[in-house]
Amino acid sequence: MVASMLLVIPLIVLSFSPKSLAKVSNLFLRLYFVFVLSFLIYIENATFPFFTQYDVRPNFKFVEYLEYPIEVFNMIIADYKLALSIAFVMIGLFAWFFLAKTKESFLSILEASLLKRVLLFLPLALILFIGIRSSFGHRAANISDAMYSTNRIVNEVTKNSLYSIGYAIYADKKYETKAVEIYGKMSTDEAMRRMKNTLGIQGNDFNASSVFSRLEKTHFPSQKKKNLVIFLQESLGYQFIRPEITPQLLKLKKEALWFSETYSNGTRSVRGIAGVTAGFLAVPGKGVLKRNKSQNNFFTFSSLLKPLGYHTMFLYGGEARFDNMRSWFLGNGFDEVVEEKDYTNPKFVSTWGVSDEDLAAKGNARFSALYAQKKPFAALMFSSSNHSPFDIPPGRIEPVKKGERCVENAIQYADYAIGLFFDEAKKLPYYKETIFVVIADHNIRVYGDDAVPVDMFHIPALILGNGVEASVYDKLTSQTDVLATAIDLLGKDLKYPILGKSIFSDVKNEVNLMQFNESYALRIGDKVAVVRPRKLAETFMYVDKHLVPTSHDVELEKNALAFIIGLNHLYSKQLFR
Repeated sequence: MVASMLLVIPLIVLSFSPKSLAKVSNLFLRLYFVFVLSFLIYIENATFPFFTQYDVRPNFKFVEYLEYPIEVFNMIIADYKLALSIAFVMIGLFAWFFLAKTKESFLSILEASLLKRVLLFLPLALILFIGIRSSFGHRAANISDAMYSTNRIVNEVTKNSLYSIGYAIYADKKYETKAVEIYGKMSTDEAMRRMKNTLGIQGNDFNASSVFSRLEKTHFPSQKKKNLVIFLQESLGYQFIRPEITPQLLKLKKEALWFSETYSNGTRSVRGIAGVTAGFLAVPGKGVLKRNKSQNNFFTFSSLLKPLGYHTMFLYGGEARFDNMRSWFLGNGFDEVVEEKDYTNPKFVSTWGVSDEDLAAKGNARFSALYAQKKPFAALMFSSSNHSPFDIPPGRIEPVKKGERCVENAIQYADYAIGLFFDEAKKLPYYKETIFVVIADHNIRVYGDDAVPVDMFHIPALILGNGVEASVYDKLTSQTDVLATAIDLLGKDLKYPILGKSIFSDVKNEVNLMQFNESYALRIGDKVAVVRPRKLAETFMYVDKHLVPTSHDVELEKNALAFIIGLNHLYSKQLFR
C-alpha cells in the first residue's frame, strides 16, 4: 500500500512530461527517489529504538513528539547516538550508490511518445489504485487489518512503520468526530447511562449542561479551607516501588493513605494530568489538553475551588508550552503557571528543564508565601527528572546502577526530591493545613504481548496530611478516584463532574478504564473488556498479571464501548464542567 502511494507522483511525471523536459524530469525523479527511499531508511531505523521503548511501531506518539523539535533532538542526541549514526551512514551510502547508478535511468521512458505514455497512465493508475486500496470489499484495507491476533506484538510486527505514522495523522482527526464509526455504534443516551451505572455516579439528566455534575458531601467536615497540593510524578511505575529505589516514598507510606491498586488512564502525561487535575478519563485521539474545545470552560479543581477564594497554580520545571500545558491551565482558570524561565539560579538544568529538587524548593517557597498572605491554594506540581535521557544532578544519590543514565537512577533521584520536598514542608506552617497527593502520570514503559498490558498501568499513589490516617487501600482505583478522595478530605460539600469516586463513598465500584494506543480496556474487578477500532470486542480475565481470553461478556464489552462514545460526547458537546 505504501509503495503504491509513493509511486503516484513518479507515474504522473513519467506519463505527462513533454520530451523537451526529459532531462529536468529525469533529475526530479532521481532526487524524488533519493529523498523518499532515504526517508524510508530513516523511519525503519527509527522503528527499532521506538519499539524498544513502547513495544509498538511508530504511531501518534512519534508524530506528537515532532511538535517539540528542540527537546526531541536533545533526547535523540543523548540517548540514540549509535542508532542515529547507523541510520545516516546507511542513508549516505544509499544516496551515493543510487545517484551514481541512475544518471539516465528515466530518460528512455521520457523520450518515448507522449501519446503512448498518456495511454499507459490509466491502466497503471488503476493498478496503483488497487494497490493503495488493497481490498475489493466495501472498505479499503487499513491498519486494523493487521490486528488479527490477541498477541499485540505479533500485530505490531505485521504493520509498516510509514503507514502507521500516516494513519496516526489521518485517524487523529477522525477520532474526534467519528468515534461511533471507528469503535462501534451506540446512542449517547445509552452510553451516558452505562457510564453512570459503571462508575456508580448519579449526576444530571442527559440534556443538562454538565451531565455528571453532582453534589458530593464530604466525609470530613471542616470549617477551615484546607490547601491541596498534588505532586505528579513523571513515569513512575509501581514496579519501581522498592527500598533501594524509592525509600522516601516508602517512608511516607507509613504515615499516609496508600493506594496499592491504582492504575493510570493512559500512557502519556496529558492523560495523567487530565485525570488528576480534571477527573477526566482518556478521550479517543488527542488528550483534552491539546484539543480546541477543552481550552476553556473545562472542569478542573481550579474551577471548583476558585469560587471559594483559592489561588490555583501549576508548577513545572520545564517549558510549559510542552503538550500545550500552559494554554490549557491558564484557559481553564489557573491563576499562575510556574515554568523553567521562572527559576533563578537553579541547582541543575537538564534536557527537560530544571531538576525536581528545584521544583520542590520553588513549591515550598510559593506555598509558604501564599500561606503568609492567608490565601488558601490548590496546586499541581509536575516533576520531569524521570524522563529520557535521564539527566540528574551528580552527588545526590548512591545510584542503583553506577555510571549509567537509566530509569532506575532517575526514579531514585525523583524519590530523593520527594523526600526533600516533604522534609522541608513539614517544617513550614502551611503543612498542617494542606492535603498532599503524590501520584504518577503513567509508567515509564507500557510493554508486553497482551492486547492491553494491564500490569504496566499500575502506578503508586498516596494522600497524606493532618487528619489523614495511615492505612492501605487495596481495592481497584483510578487517578480520578484519587482526585475525588483528596477533594473529599478538604472538608467541604462540593459539586463537581469528576469521573471517579472518593474511596470513603458509600458506592465505590472497582473499575478502571485504560487507553493503550487505539485500544481501550475496561476493567471491573479482574474481568477486562478490550475494544479496538473496527474489531469485535473481546473479554479477558486478568490472571497473574496477564490477560487470559474468556467467553464474551456482552454487557461488559458494551460498557467499554459506552466510555469511548460517552467521553467523546462529553468533550465534543462541552458537557464536562
